[in-house]
Formats: sequence, C-alpha cells, structure tokens
Amino acid sequence: MPLINLGFPTDMQPQLMTLLSISKGESIIEENIFEARNKHVAELLRMKADIISLRNGTTFIIKGVDNLQGTVVEAKDLRGGASLILAGLVAEGSTIVLNSSFVQRGYENIELDLSNLGANIKFIKK
Repeated sequence: MPLINLGFPTDMQPQLMTLLSISKGESIIEENIFEARNKHVAELLRMKADIISLRNGTTFIIKGVDNLQGTVVEAKDLRGGASLILAGLVAEGSTIVLNSSFVQRGYENIELDLSNLGANIKFIKK
C-alpha cells in the first residue's frame, strides 16, 4: 500500500475521518498538533465506523465500511460535531446529533447550506 502524506489541515481532520470511514481501503491519520482532536472517534464507532486508535489517541487506522448506521451521537466540539453531521448524512437511517450548538456557533446557517445541497437536516431548539 502506498503511503501518501498529505499534510492535511488539522481543522479538517474530523471531517476527513468521516469521509475515510466510508471510503474503500485503509487510511491512517496522525494528529500531531491537537492531541485532544479525537472526541468524534467514539461517536463514529457508535455509527459502526471501523477505526483503531493508537498512540494515546493521536494516530488512527480507518478501514472504510460500506455504510455507517444512523444513531444518537453527541458533538463534543465544533469540528467533531460537523463530522458527525456529515456522517449522519451518509448513514443508513436517522441520526440525531446532540449538542449541535457547537456546530451552530461555528458554521452560520449550516443547515440551510446543507439543505440547499439536498440534505434533510434540521436543528431543534431546546
């Protein structure tokens, strides 16, 4: 397997991990800037992603699966929350993302933008 080092921006790592979780093959992400940028991993696992965490949660082996499964997940930060919304959009069944306020504060009108692309998404205010 060829090793390609993309030097991808760390702010996009959670969203890229969601994409890789449904892509063919195996990928490795090494997070060497923000050691706590892994809070979304447990939630992706709840959606049946195949992710192995190494080196105290800073390196991840992602094996693409055919489908993620919709379920209730919890956003714990802005970018991880965005990755869970994306995961929910490609998952079979419905997905509820708790604590979506993280995402709403960081991405103005994301539900409108995604709806304009054909997504069936809505934020429920408490």
